Amino acid sequence: MKLCTLSITLVFILLIGCAGRPISNEVVTTQVTETTPTPKAPKEDQELHKQIAAIAKDAKGKVGVYASVLDDEEDNKEVLLNADERFAMQSVVKLPIAMTVLNKIDIDREQGRTDPFQLETKVFVSRDDFVPSYMRSPIRDGNPDGVELSVRQLLRYAISDSDGTAADVLQRLAGGASAVQDFLDLIDIGEMKVKHSHREFGANWELQYENWTTPRGAYELLYTLWLASPNINRSTRHSKESYELLVKYMTESNNPPNRLKSMLPPGTPVAHKTGTGGTRNGITSATNDVGIITLPNSKHVAIAVFVGDSSADERTRERVIARIAKAVFDTWAAADAIADAPANSPN
Repeated sequence: MKLCTLSITLVFILLIGCAGRPISNEVVTTQVTETTPTPKAPKEDQELHKQIAAIAKDAKGKVGVYASVLDDEEDNKEVLLNADERFAMQSVVKLPIAMTVLNKIDIDREQGRTDPFQLETKVFVSRDDFVPSYMRSPIRDGNPDGVELSVRQLLRYAISDSDGTAADVLQRLAGGASAVQDFLDLIDIGEMKVKHSHREFGANWELQYENWTTPRGAYELLYTLWLASPNINRSTRHSKESYELLVKYMTESNNPPNRLKSMLPPGTPVAHKTGTGGTRNGITSATNDVGIITLPNSKHVAIAVFVGDSSADERTRERVIARIAKAVFDTWAAADAIADAPANSPN
């Protein structure tokens, strides 16, 4: 979904009042126009594909991968494995939820609304909002009687701490799962569906598979976020401030470090969001990680790796993700180092 000439009318249903509750059905239209040179079609790295396919066998389940260099339109590189297969997102869904909320904030700011929904808007999180004890929630664990938090704090809890309570509150503030899906439809990501809250899919094993994405869909979400990067000059559905806040929380996260980050050189910047499902009858539904990795030459790789319905143990599943990320990093970092090396000077 690398879009080059774009004229899109965004229609976003504003459902959030200053107290954080849906209050109206007002429709706002924003015109976004973008013109950029047409990039060359991506070229799949066949040798890297072979490496990844061999690594994936250890997962004893379904493995999906989509990775591509974001900021190299002259020499687009990508690698795919089961890129259009569906995988349960689990906590990866927190990323589109956060992007939906930030889009709402950006629209309010752009429209100059007198009572906008802001990062500092306070929301009371009650006991009724808590996800069950078997789901991760530092908010619930640290505040058994409830707590008032800003939207900014909720975003940090959802992304950096993978807090299910924070994600469900943000999803409610956005207008529910349907509003998150509306946002995904507006940004033309067809291979990602959000139908349920964490409380809902946590209580019913089958419902997790209805919050699904393909590796391609996850990559496209990362690419849409990347369009707001200050390193490029493109119109986007997110402000530079929203991009920087979200990437900050993805980078400073407590997400499991044994996946995309585990085998990369120490200090490699990785902005990522993980997702982990439960295990039933020896099968783990989801072990996922999606993110943006910075290469040594400062180029960036968006990568989505999903391990679904696997009978392997946790260490093996996570090592599969780590080995795939390392293969991508090593291959493309080495290739770019050669390409960026200065030509030998004549004697």
